[in-house]
Amino acid sequence: MSVNKELYVGHMSYEATENDLRRMFTVAGTVTSVHLITDPETGEFKGCGYVRMATAEEAKEAVETLDGALLRNRAITVSIARPQKQKPGPGGVRRGKGGPGRGPAGGSRGGSAPGGSRRASGPGTGTSEGSRGKSGPGDSRGGSAPRSHGGGKSGPTGRPGRGKK
Repeated sequence: MSVNKELYVGHMSYEATENDLRRMFTVAGTVTSVHLITDPETGEFKGCGYVRMATAEEAKEAVETLDGALLRNRAITVSIARPQKQKPGPGGVRRGKGGPGRGPAGGSRGGSAPGGSRRASGPGTGTSEGSRGKSGPGDSRGGSAPRSHGGGKSGPTGRPGRGKK
């Protein structure tokens, strides 16, 4: 099973390279791959990585031999890697960072997109004084009269009481 061949290596010096790990782990057997973890945005090395050995026995030998060993003057930790968690869908990592077809208005989620909540305040939109019954400056509904004249602003979800009757 390939899960037992994968090793997690932590507490590494930020100066360590893939070649450093490959050379060190060959004392326990055949190294099939080395992967250093980097920050996806900055590309900086995070001080940990994964080494895959050819067999589960070699991986076990590497843990027993190299856990606590010095690499670039720093004691590293070596352990059998846990199985990787499945990520939700192909776009799960990129969610919220924009992408093809996503404009600054945020897609179809409303907000301040043109034609969204501003539609109720312009001329010719059917927001005359009589459209909501009798309301005026002295109305007790608080603030709804200026909006019907186009002077107020509405929030991202529209103003209260605008739903179906």
